[in-house]
Amino acid sequence: EFDYSSAYSGGLNVAFMSIYTSASDDQQGKAKQNAHIQIDSIEALIARHPDKFGLLTSPKDIETLTAGNRILLALGMENGAPIEDDINQVGKFFKRGIRYITLAHSASNRISDSSYDPQRQWSGLSPFGKNVVSEMNRIGMIVDVSHLSDKAVQDVLLLSKVPVIASHSAFRHFTPGFERNISDELALAIAAKGGVIQISFGIPFINRKSADDLQTFFKEKAAITKRNQIASVSGTELIDEKLFDKNWWDKHPIPVTPIDAVLNQFDYAIKLVGIDHVGIGSDFDGVQGALPEGLKSVADYPNLVAGLQSRGYNDEQITKLLGGNFIRVWTEIESGAEKASFVSSSVM
Repeated sequence: EFDYSSAYSGGLNVAFMSIYTSASDDQQGKAKQNAHIQIDSIEALIARHPDKFGLLTSPKDIETLTAGNRILLALGMENGAPIEDDINQVGKFFKRGIRYITLAHSASNRISDSSYDPQRQWSGLSPFGKNVVSEMNRIGMIVDVSHLSDKAVQDVLLLSKVPVIASHSAFRHFTPGFERNISDELALAIAAKGGVIQISFGIPFINRKSADDLQTFFKEKAAITKRNQIASVSGTELIDEKLFDKNWWDKHPIPVTPIDAVLNQFDYAIKLVGIDHVGIGSDFDGVQGALPEGLKSVADYPNLVAGLQSRGYNDEQITKLLGGNFIRVWTEIESGAEKASFVSSSVM
């Protein structure tokens, strides 16, 4: 769903690349290694095609680096598992270009409870997770609350001294009982802190039946992953997780969903929290092609713009939705860290 020609034709000039590691990677001790491998691959892509791509590490550099029709690639970490139990990894990954971290993913980890995991071992953030959030604030890394349990999001909002984002979440109003999507209460709290809720396009987030299926899938998948973890220690036979995934989704096909379902999300979000606190969190490559009609890849962004225009939004408002609000938050978090660093060095 993402490549240079598609992005260029769709009018996209900045894209966050997801450095994703799974719960299985974490349990097998491979998360940190796999994260570095993915960062290496993006750096290699940019090195091979410097005329097409550039690495973006600060919002201040967007105008300069996009010259010559280059598409800028920024890095976000989806799942904080690569940090392991070493707080110093936060800064090390920052130096490698990571600018936001989604603290957990499909299962709870050392940092936070996941919305998908029925076992809430931390009842929100772990003690280590609270230190991670503080360290991210200190160095200017954005905290992402997508995927977290409601209690973990509440913990982040109480602890963080700067705005936070939900990088790819839709609204629970449309999918009752689906904790992976953001509640009205938490969305209002994120907005009150100056943050942004970025709406995912994936059908499992915007279609009620598909959301129910996805929640059931992750519960069953979490049980299998934990069973395999025990089996690997005891030496008993492992369940083939890839085969499980295929068989499960073959039995639960993704329903066809129109682009209007995404536009309805924007209308609801903007009415609830205001135009300054809503953005796009496409998740194009994260939903295995389960995308609405007319919004199948980055080349289809003109369809989204046309849809927003048809709903009455003007150019200034659409610019905010298509990245302007996120850039504002990123700039604020970066500036806060720079000021804190200046004060600290002045005191010393």
